[in-house]
Amino acid sequence: MQRRLSAGVRAGTALAAAVLLLTTACSGGDKGSGGVTVGEKADAQAPQVTIDPGDGNVKARPDKGVTVTAAGGTLDKVTVTLKGKPVDGRMADDKTTWKSRTLRPGAKYQVTAVATSPEGKSTTVNASFATHKAPQELSVLDVTPAKNETVGVGMPIIVVFNRAVEDKKAVEKVLEVKSTKPATGAWHWQNDTTAIFRTKNGEYWKPHQKVAFRARLAGVKAGKKTYGTSDFGRGFRIGDSHITTISTKKKKAVAKQNGKTVRTWPISAGRGGRVVNGVDTYLTASGIHLTMGKENPAVMTSEWMGVDPEDKENGGYKEVIPWAVRISSSGEYVHEMAATVWAQGRQNVSHGCINSPPKDARWFYKWSYRGDPVNVVGSKRPLDPFNGWSYHEMSWNRWVKGSALDRTVTTG
Repeated sequence: MQRRLSAGVRAGTALAAAVLLLTTACSGGDKGSGGVTVGEKADAQAPQVTIDPGDGNVKARPDKGVTVTAAGGTLDKVTVTLKGKPVDGRMADDKTTWKSRTLRPGAKYQVTAVATSPEGKSTTVNASFATHKAPQELSVLDVTPAKNETVGVGMPIIVVFNRAVEDKKAVEKVLEVKSTKPATGAWHWQNDTTAIFRTKNGEYWKPHQKVAFRARLAGVKAGKKTYGTSDFGRGFRIGDSHITTISTKKKKAVAKQNGKTVRTWPISAGRGGRVVNGVDTYLTASGIHLTMGKENPAVMTSEWMGVDPEDKENGGYKEVIPWAVRISSSGEYVHEMAATVWAQGRQNVSHGCINSPPKDARWFYKWSYRGDPVNVVGSKRPLDPFNGWSYHEMSWNRWVKGSALDRTVTTG
């Protein structure tokens, strides 16, 4: 007399022994993978269900996930849990195969699968297994912007990992960006530990929306003996569109909010005259800067150019500047400078910053978000794409080539 595991099996001591025999002895799967098959020695009309990794496996590969297949029927239900919480997976269109996402290293999982044959016979199988621990762990060390921060329309997403990523394709595949209003963007690896997402040239984020970033890293094999250990999520908001254009020739700043001019003011930009390695470091760089942060006050010294602040003969200086908004890593700010009001709108006299009248600098400081575009025009000095967050200075084709997958992303 043949027996099978089914939803309608009655409990009993003898029957429990039969169930145990079927669960442990009916192994028609690939022995190398540790798969377990139930149903082949039971009712001939009952479907066979195979779970891989098999029951009792203690060294399952996290990056392979769980695969459940049904022969002689279709899967009605598959549940994979970690500490009682369900694991994401996908059912094939023909309902004969279900596959999970990658799994957390060093974790124990439980699987329950139910399948039904065309004759209405069912098979239920349960299994448990554990994934092997990660010899080396990959995790997200830092993400910009901050959690729930309201940012400007040019804001990039900067992801820093705790170690060098060898398999960038595998990691980039699990980096997700979603927004309530569609945008086209792409990832670009600045180096082995930093991936940056930005929108397409000339197509900033649409204002007044939510953006969510998620790294589904758990179980991803990122290199030799290196696995992602956990997922990471970060949500933020895009505020009003703030775009400021600053002309070093006209010596004027024009700020627009949602396309409408809301303020103009006179400025004094970099005077030029200090050339290092072919670059005039006293000129304000022309290009699309992004606001990076605020300091009130900012302490500015000549140390950035290798000159002691006390060495006045060689241009040394140290100044405490209020209402300063950083727009590059090389020390460019839009800030208050009461001492140069006489030159603002008339002459460029700064070391590269945008000197502004006190009331206008204070207004800009309070008005701006991080990630607001500040487009400087009129200078002969080009802006390097990695000087701060000036990523929009790189051509779109070149930016996309920096993606490990060489592809664009639609976020809607």
